[in-house]
Amino acid sequence: MSTAPLVLVAALWGWVAGMFLPRAAYRFSVPVEEEWRDRCPGGHPVRGWLGRARCGTCGSGTPSYGPGAPALGAATALVCAALAAATGTRPEVGVWLLLAPVGVLLAVVDLRVHRLPDALTLPLAGAALALLGLVALLPEHAGDWPTALWAALALGAGYYVLYLVNPGGMGFGDVKLALGAGAVLGWYGWSTVMLGTFAGFLSGALYGWTLVLLRRAGRRSAIPFGPFLIGGAFAGLLIGAYAA
Repeated sequence: MSTAPLVLVAALWGWVAGMFLPRAAYRFSVPVEEEWRDRCPGGHPVRGWLGRARCGTCGSGTPSYGPGAPALGAATALVCAALAAATGTRPEVGVWLLLAPVGVLLAVVDLRVHRLPDALTLPLAGAALALLGLVALLPEHAGDWPTALWAALALGAGYYVLYLVNPGGMGFGDVKLALGAGAVLGWYGWSTVMLGTFAGFLSGALYGWTLVLLRRAGRRSAIPFGPFLIGGAFAGLLIGAYAA
């Protein structure tokens, strides 16, 4: 059965979902221990969490105060299309498509302010395990829910150890994000967990050393690791889905 229609629907879903992320990205992009933004740069109230990041009160010529909706829409569309192409019509594809916009949002927020909000990371992990538990009851799925659960706990524990060893290089938000990453990777088995984890650390290391070589950062400079953790999980998930 051709997956082309599914890929097109997934891309459309990703585009629409991504277009609604700018306001949430703006509101969540604040330093640690600060309250979520509730006003635009001009001081006017920002209502709701989804939609464009543009204030109607400030005037029609006022530029957007958050990340561009077309860019987020395109990025989310590409992620969703790739996941649909790799997973096909197996029922877990619905879980990946629901979680993908949250992953994109987390990556954007961490890149902007080096923060992974608990309001996103912990629900992501819980939703991943709950939804995969439901998918495990359906025919034709290609994963294993108990492995997803154990992988979430194992990856979370592993990141927690790294946080204790080097709290300056690993944030506690990364530990919480690892729970969700472990759940989705564990669905396709331990080899997928190891692959996705390795991909995340490798891409983060390459990025860090590139900044050092370009003299844009020092060896001890902190970099946002969330996008690489998410990117590694995405790469592992694609390979795991294709191989399943």
